[in-house]
Amino acid sequence: MKKYKANIQGMTCKGCERHVVSALENIGAKNIEVSFRRGEAIFELSDGVGVENAKIAIDETNYQPGEIKKIPSEENVVLYNEEGYDLLIIGSGSAAFSAAIKSTEYGAKVGMIEREIVGGTCVNIGCVPSKTLLRAGEINHSAKENLFTGLQTSAGEVNLASLVNQKDDLVNELRKQKYIDLIDEYDIDLIKGEAKFVDENIVEVNGEKFSANRFLIATGASPSLPPISGLEVVDYLTSTTLLELKKVPKQLTIIGSGYIGMELGQLFHNLGSEVTLMQRSERLLKKYDPEISETVEKVLIEQGINIVKGVTFERVEQVGELKKVHIAVDGKKKVVDSEHLLVATGSKPNTDSLNLSAAGVEVGKGKEILINDYARTSNEKVYAAGDVTLGPQFVYVAAYEGGIVADNAIGGLNKKIDLSVVPGVTFTNPSIATVGLTEEQAKEKGYEVKTSVLPLDAVPRAIVNRETTGVFKLVADAKTLKVLGVHIVSENAGDGIYAATLAVKFGLTVDDLKDTLAPYLTMAEGLKLAALTFDKDVSKLSCCAG
Repeated sequence: MKKYKANIQGMTCKGCERHVVSALENIGAKNIEVSFRRGEAIFELSDGVGVENAKIAIDETNYQPGEIKKIPSEENVVLYNEEGYDLLIIGSGSAAFSAAIKSTEYGAKVGMIEREIVGGTCVNIGCVPSKTLLRAGEINHSAKENLFTGLQTSAGEVNLASLVNQKDDLVNELRKQKYIDLIDEYDIDLIKGEAKFVDENIVEVNGEKFSANRFLIATGASPSLPPISGLEVVDYLTSTTLLELKKVPKQLTIIGSGYIGMELGQLFHNLGSEVTLMQRSERLLKKYDPEISETVEKVLIEQGINIVKGVTFERVEQVGELKKVHIAVDGKKKVVDSEHLLVATGSKPNTDSLNLSAAGVEVGKGKEILINDYARTSNEKVYAAGDVTLGPQFVYVAAYEGGIVADNAIGGLNKKIDLSVVPGVTFTNPSIATVGLTEEQAKEKGYEVKTSVLPLDAVPRAIVNRETTGVFKLVADAKTLKVLGVHIVSENAGDGIYAATLAVKFGLTVDDLKDTLAPYLTMAEGLKLAALTFDKDVSKLSCCAG
């Protein structure tokens, strides 16, 4: 048997993968692996079956086979050189590039291994594509739901294919500017292919072996599937494939209502879909303060999004193009039908193919890589950063951790990772922004807690915007009035949370916020008004909190 890799265009989902696998099995191929995301198939053929047979089989599935290459055998493998790399990075996302750039500034020789598309999750399939489409959805919604008299606005049918093409152009541009162009700029060696450890000192890629003094695993995470019967044979969507649709679905059902489910649910609601969010928990955003979760639920319901809580998922089936989700709520069974089904129930670390046991790298229950305070794994030569560790899954956290790895692995420092104050933003409208402790978390840590809750209808910016559903909540130490946490639901909440992050990180008090000038008619002024709310009725104050 000889191993081959075929480039394939036109695959868009798991169903496409199954079609290709079936076609290759029919000609006698073995050990078949197909990835629609990478646009490739890897398989083995016996000497009696020619490559042209594989090309014809793929072509008959209506996908477009490209070049089919023989994968070299594992003989005659070589090291990069006798010394190897100073730092060899597996992955090419934010953590990887942060570590690579800083390491080259230390004078290190850096290699970077990537099996798919350079740039990682954020620029390719995460932050950038989702947020530009979210903005488009907001504009479409505002055109349909204009709050101001005297303005005549309307919205026609959405051309999703055009929006997606524009999104793809932006992704390609930013990928080139922020990632690909930097490879040559910083003299980084890019190695294309799947990486796996041979031992504690060597990684193998496409049959070639590479050595390094230090390694960084920054392979990120992928959408995970919940254990629901029938889901594996249904043409479901992930957060990646949903953003590749060319037509707005009439109905979209979403399993999971975390930040991905809410953002993408609101996006397609704003584009014209009937959206249903379903979750097992009885409370939306159960880890947030109640005032936050209650406000968000109210907003989504007011906007027309269906929310089903306390769901027991029994099974999923597909009838033609229709997806049917069989559920039970309060003991009552029902079936939710929709044109498309999005699964948004969390992520799993990309570690399965790395052969981590050969390197002595320990993983947790979720197969996440375990690291210490210095980003080092159980193998002192191997570090890990970003989503592969299942820490806070934000691109800026990954970049921060990548920089720590460079300082420690190459710079010889002993910097600790400090994630005690990490702001988070959910880009719904109104958006959700939080930093620091919730009220419950503060009490669990032994604080005597004092809080203030300011409804958004007390914030002048919200009043003039005519969008007053929202809230500011401050959590403080009752004894010192030190700010422990800030939680916001408002338009552009993320733009105001940075000031709150500084307040929490550097131990500012409620009085510090009161004594700081806040620009009038900004949403950030809500932070000062919330501080004043600790001992005043802000509705009885003049403008500018006077």
